[in-house]
Amino acid sequence: MNCASLTHHAIFDGITADEIEAMLPCLEAHTRMYDKGEAILRAGDEVRHLGLVLEGSVNIVATYYWGASDIFVHVAPGQIFGEAYAVSPQQKMLVDAVAAQPTAVLFLNAEKLLTVCGRSCAQHHRLIQNLVRISALKNLALSRRIMHTAAKTIRGRVMSYLSEQAIEHRSNSFAIPFSRQELANYLGVDRSALSAELSRMRRNGLIAFHKNHFELL
Repeated sequence: MNCASLTHHAIFDGITADEIEAMLPCLEAHTRMYDKGEAILRAGDEVRHLGLVLEGSVNIVATYYWGASDIFVHVAPGQIFGEAYAVSPQQKMLVDAVAAQPTAVLFLNAEKLLTVCGRSCAQHHRLIQNLVRISALKNLALSRRIMHTAAKTIRGRVMSYLSEQAIEHRSNSFAIPFSRQELANYLGVDRSALSAELSRMRRNGLIAFHKNHFELL
């Protein structure tokens, strides 16, 4: 494990490589590789470990009894997932965590993470603070999705999402992390209807796009 590279991830912010190396065995840390489309966690699982995406990315997906599915969150490299369930082990997963591309995940035992050892080391307290901060930011991300899907029309949902992306990138030209089908799932709309609306918005001079790159006009 390259502990120096872990210092760049938010969960280990403010913790040195040597401190991380000393902590990992205590946290029962282990790494796994996943192929694109492979399930990392499934609905119904009882989760003990939170996941840190080292490479690739992960989609958090709700799959319904009748086969339809929606993407709720896209987890990029350096971000964590499953922590809400890992710190509440009696709660079974309601969603799937699926590798969006070939992905490497570092798993950390949540109970060990939240239990400070007898030495009460400063880096462990910092780790807990980082987890709380990250969880708060993720709650904001879920709130943004609720905001995007609150619009009654497809155009309203698209404009809400693209406006947020422009603010996040500080530019009117940016790439989004979704394929067209993934964007449709995220916004809770039909893919064909989404593609048709994007084409209308381009004809109306509102946007320009090529694949997942958009420009707001």
